[in-house]
Amino acid sequence: MKLGLFTPLYNELSLEAMLDELKRYPQIEMLEIGTGGWPGAAHLDLESLQREAGRSAYRQRLAESGLGISAFSCHGNPVHPDVAIAQRDDATLRRTIELAAAMGVPTVVAFSGCPGGGPDDRTPNWITAAWPPEFAAMLEWQWTERLVPYWRSVAQLAADSGVRLALEAHPGFSVYNPETLLRLRNLAGDAIGINLDPSHLWWQGIDIPAAIRELGPAIHHVHAKDVALDFANCSRNGVLDTKSYREMSARSWSFRSVGWGHDEQEWKRIVSALRLAGYDGVLSIEHEDALASTHEGLSSAVAMLSRVLLRQPPVEAWWA
Repeated sequence: MKLGLFTPLYNELSLEAMLDELKRYPQIEMLEIGTGGWPGAAHLDLESLQREAGRSAYRQRLAESGLGISAFSCHGNPVHPDVAIAQRDDATLRRTIELAAAMGVPTVVAFSGCPGGGPDDRTPNWITAAWPPEFAAMLEWQWTERLVPYWRSVAQLAADSGVRLALEAHPGFSVYNPETLLRLRNLAGDAIGINLDPSHLWWQGIDIPAAIRELGPAIHHVHAKDVALDFANCSRNGVLDTKSYREMSARSWSFRSVGWGHDEQEWKRIVSALRLAGYDGVLSIEHEDALASTHEGLSSAVAMLSRVLLRQPPVEAWWA
C-alpha cells in the first residue's frame, strides 16, 4: 500500500508551489489530481495534456518530486436534470477518462450523480424513503431511465480505454452506500467500482470493514478521511444534517483529519480488511478539517496513517 494525497487541499497553490509544500511530507508518494468539476483543475491544464509533449513534461515534473498519480478526479453530476450541467460534467468525465488512458493513470474518481425525480424535474431529487408510493416510482425511473443507460455507456468507454471508474458513494447522489454501488456495477459493468471514503459511510451507521468485505474487488480507490459524530446532537436530531459544515458545534457530525474521529485501532481494522479484500493500492488523504490548520491536520493524518499502512507484501504463513 502507498500513501497518497487528494490535491484540492492546495487549490490556491500552483503546481510548483504545491510540489514545494509537499517536500514537508516525504511519506506521501502518490497524488490524486483534480481535472474539473467540484475538485477543480488547479494543478494541470487539460489542453496542454492533450499533447504527448505536455503529458511527458508533466509526468517528468512529478517524477522529479518522487510522486506518481493514483487517480484523476472530476466529481460532478453528469445525470443532472439541467441538460447544460449534465453535458458539462459528462464532457469533463469523458475527457478525463481519455487523459487517464493516455497517461497510464489507472483510475478516474467521480460521483454517480443524481437525476431529477421524473422527466420534467429541473433539480436533482435524492430519494431516501420508499413511501409515499410515488417515491418508489421516482426511484425506479431514475435508475431505469437515467443512471443505468448513462453509466453503461461511460463504463464501456472506460473499459475500452483500460481505465477503472471509482464512484465515491456520497449521500445526495444515487450511489451512496455499498448496496447502491454494487447494484450499479452489476447493471452497468465491472469497470465501475467504488472510491471508498469512510467518512461518508460512518455517519450512516456503516461498519467500514464489513463494507470492505461486501465490496471486495469493486474497491478501485480509497480515500483516507475521517468524521466525528457529536453524539449529543445525534441523540436529539439523528444523523441527517443539512446545517453548514461551518456550524460544527451544532452539527450531528463533522469531517475531521484522520485519527480525530476514529482511533488508530479502527484504521488498523480498515487497512487489514482492505488487504484481506485484495486491495493493496493507495490510501489518498482527503483533508477537510475546520478545527485544524492545513499543516497540523495533514501532518497528523500522515503520521497516523504511516503507522498503520501495510507497505510490504505479506509473508507466507509458515506456522500453518
